[in-house]
This record gives sequence, structure tokens and C-alpha cells, in this order.
Amino acid sequence: MADTENKDVLAGTGEEESTANYEPIVQLSEADKVETKTHEEDEEVTFKIRAKLFRYDNENKEWKERGTGDVRLLKHKESGKTRLVMRRDKTLKVCANHYVLPSLKLSPNVGSDRSWVYSVTADVSDGEPVACTLAIRFANSENANQFKSHFEAAQKGNTGSSSEAAPSTDGGKTEEAAAPASSAEKKEEEPKADAAAAAADKDEKKEDEKAAAKAD
Repeated sequence: MADTENKDVLAGTGEEESTANYEPIVQLSEADKVETKTHEEDEEVTFKIRAKLFRYDNENKEWKERGTGDVRLLKHKESGKTRLVMRRDKTLKVCANHYVLPSLKLSPNVGSDRSWVYSVTADVSDGEPVACTLAIRFANSENANQFKSHFEAAQKGNTGSSSEAAPSTDGGKTEEAAAPASSAEKKEEEPKADAAAAAADKDEKKEDEKAAAKAD
């Protein structure tokens, strides 16, 4: 009965369903379409995991957060070289981009079992290759160890590569790496970086404790 009443009401309006077909004013040809490239088309993902990245600011002597997102190891299908690429959540902006060279060394962060500190001679996440110290932190120690295992496996795969040219960011071009710091400079910088990393880790623990207290 309700269906009949509804039909009667609709019929009484005198309105008919429109069958008009509206064509777009401008037709785009295949040539007009712009293909977005990430410069990762010739690479395959060998490992991916979520993490938070920090970079040490030598000028201000402190760690600065670079972003949170998926850190990936990408292996080139032809050259076989593996690089590390990390993009921030939502914006997908690159915050780390460098080759996983055999010379890189993952060092445990002071006071933390879920983060690693290491120095690179040519990170090109900001466009130009720069030498910097990075700290990468994971949700737990298990994830941190998984990353270390795959990172070191990638290093073995890159053995024999003497080039420290920065990874491609513009479809094939490479840029020369910035000059690595001398041994004396590294010895002077590392303790400061470790101290700053420890301070950053303590701050996060305090934040975690406050969040847990509020939840209780």
C-alpha cells in the first residue's frame, strides 16, 4: 500500500526523469595527459616498514624530526643497486634518499633498543647531496632488528660499488657525493650526536609516559 501511495505522489508531480547527456567541453587526448613519475618505476621494493626519521643539525647541535612514514629499500632491476627511500605520510615528500653503501654503519642509539644512528655522505632528499647523520626509530626492537637485517643484506648486494654518487632524483642524472668528514671530525661529532640522540629518546619516553597516564 505504501509503495502504491509513493508511486501516486511521484506521478502527480508531473516530473520526468532526465535523459540529457552532457559531454565534457574539453576532450583531453592521450598526448595531453601528464604522467606522474616517482623515478621508482625501474625498482622493486625488497623491504618496507614504518619508522620515524631524525637528522642531526650540526649548526644547532640538536636532532630535528624529518618525518614519519614507510622506509623502503628499493633495488634497481638492471644495476642491482639498492637505495633507501623514505616518504612522509600524507604529503609523500621524500625525507631520506641515499644508497645503502657497504661503508655505512648502523650504531645503536644511546639508551634505546629500537633505533639506529648512522652517517651518510650523500643524502639527496632535499635535492642536493649532503653529508649528514640520521637516526631512525621504530615501534619496537623487533622492527629495528628486522630493518638492520635487511639493511645489511642490501649492503652486501651493493658490495663492489665504489661510486658514492647520489641516487637519481630526476630520471637518470646522478650527482657527486659531498666530501665525507675526516676521521677526526667524525670522532668529534659522534659523541655529541649520541648525546643528543639520547636526549631526544628520553623526551619521547616522557611523552609516552604522559600519554599512558592520561589513558589510565
